[in-house]
Amino acid sequence: MNFVALDFETANSTRGSVCSIGLVEYEDGQLIREYYRLVKPKQNFFSGINVSIHGITKEDVADAPEFDVLWIEEIRELVEGKFLIAHNAQFDMSVLRAVLDQYDLPYPMLAYNCTVNLSKKTWTLPKYKLNVVSDYLGIQLDHHHALDDARASALIFLKIAEALNTNDVKEVIERTGTANGVLFDSGYEPAKLNKKNTKKTPAPKIRS
Repeated sequence: MNFVALDFETANSTRGSVCSIGLVEYEDGQLIREYYRLVKPKQNFFSGINVSIHGITKEDVADAPEFDVLWIEEIRELVEGKFLIAHNAQFDMSVLRAVLDQYDLPYPMLAYNCTVNLSKKTWTLPKYKLNVVSDYLGIQLDHHHALDDARASALIFLKIAEALNTNDVKEVIERTGTANGVLFDSGYEPAKLNKKNTKKTPAPKIRS
């Protein structure tokens, strides 16, 4: 199981207003790297609604680098050519595209999938928000902290593989009947939740 879990927090409703990023990388099913950075948005405006969600303020990022610097010096090599997962990947990948567009940076080559879609194909739950799925699986979560959200997404992905009795990323995708999204230098294809039915597996019992 080789993958990178990704999460962004944004300063306002603009998708490119990244104010923090969390990355968690697994290799052969083992945690090998965690990455967290505060980011100063290009237009450094923080909406009160966003601040109330993640607690990051304009003052917190006053001395932080902008995304283009972090991308070139640190982030790109952590994601280029790898398989990414995110909870609600539609949002996080749109944030990545928006902030890259903002700085006229080319897209990296990578494949990705969404742990919301994968969870829907694995368990029957009333909702599939990150905090709901995490609570159901007994995963501790400091919600809306980018690194902790990335950690939770990674653990959910591993639990999905466990429920499907596999340690192979390709088999997880095939058995859930989902479709990977792809990002490439000239565009992207979104991850998809195919409509065909797949056999759901009971979630692991959580000890009280």
